[in-house]
Amino acid sequence: MPVLRAFRLAASLAVVMACCIAAAPTLAAAQQPYHVIARWKIGGAGWWDYMHDDAKAHRLYLAHGDTVDVIDTRTGKSAGSITGLHGTHGIALDTSGKYGYISDGGGDAVVVFDRKTLAKIATVPAGINPDGIVFEPVTQTVWAFNGGSQNVTVISAYTNMEIATIPLPGRPEFPAADGRGNVYDNITSTSQIARFDAQTKKITALWPDGCQHPSGLAIDTHGHRLFSVCRGQKMAVIDYQTGKVLATPSIGNGPDAARYSEKHKLAFASCGEGVLAVVDAGASGYPTIETLPTQRGARTMAYDAETDRIYLDTAEFGPAPAPTAQSPHPRPQAIPGSFTILVVGR
Repeated sequence: MPVLRAFRLAASLAVVMACCIAAAPTLAAAQQPYHVIARWKIGGAGWWDYMHDDAKAHRLYLAHGDTVDVIDTRTGKSAGSITGLHGTHGIALDTSGKYGYISDGGGDAVVVFDRKTLAKIATVPAGINPDGIVFEPVTQTVWAFNGGSQNVTVISAYTNMEIATIPLPGRPEFPAADGRGNVYDNITSTSQIARFDAQTKKITALWPDGCQHPSGLAIDTHGHRLFSVCRGQKMAVIDYQTGKVLATPSIGNGPDAARYSEKHKLAFASCGEGVLAVVDAGASGYPTIETLPTQRGARTMAYDAETDRIYLDTAEFGPAPAPTAQSPHPRPQAIPGSFTILVVGR
């Protein structure tokens, strides 16, 4: 072999080896399991529901009883709160960075707030017990899914007024928007997924969910997939262009939220029994690659794609009260002051 060719080959091999070495930490990090890296004690009383992360503002919004707690994710400390509500469920944020929307279930309303000052600026009547809520960017509308009246209240973000009410075939749970004018929602009482056209305000498809009594829903807008978590310890992966169920990987018991990482091709399910299930959405068969012990009751979550951090919330529990005729299966009561956020990373 001529000396010049040998020198060039050696140089090329050195470059390849250097690239492999440089890439190794990244590959190793991508394969590392998640673990609980911090616990932020928030305190207060009352039940809790959905969370919403605003990565750019370093804020985490928590529906917590009659309040929405706002946490600075850089410090784990309070950044304020929105009070005077009546049983909060979910939070949605607009695309302009100006306003947020709270489904105030006990008040049968959607409350609009200023994201800079946290001041309430409007209260829009909705159906009975609005629960899941999502902002649809193409039409600049807010969709509040009313569990009690089994319909959807659609609100214009320009006027803060209701512009449509859409009847549903059953009780809704969590929604998602694809950014192209479609909204999706789990219909838990019929185990279906409904697709809506945000322009016409009509249901355009009803598909079998693939598992029973779905609750949380996450979306992959690049791969055109939905990740729906259900009773029976299953996650249904659904092609939202065709409605086809692609897989039903195993998760924990009592799930209530799902999230998706586009960068890492992972789907997450937070489960009330006290586990976080991690599903490899980039692998054939959608295997569950981790079941992380968290804490009992940690069933709702938010995901920060920029930091690859997952936020879960729960509390410590006392004994369940005695059964009554009105409440034959009472839930254990959360201990006041024990409300906590678990920060999961790797």
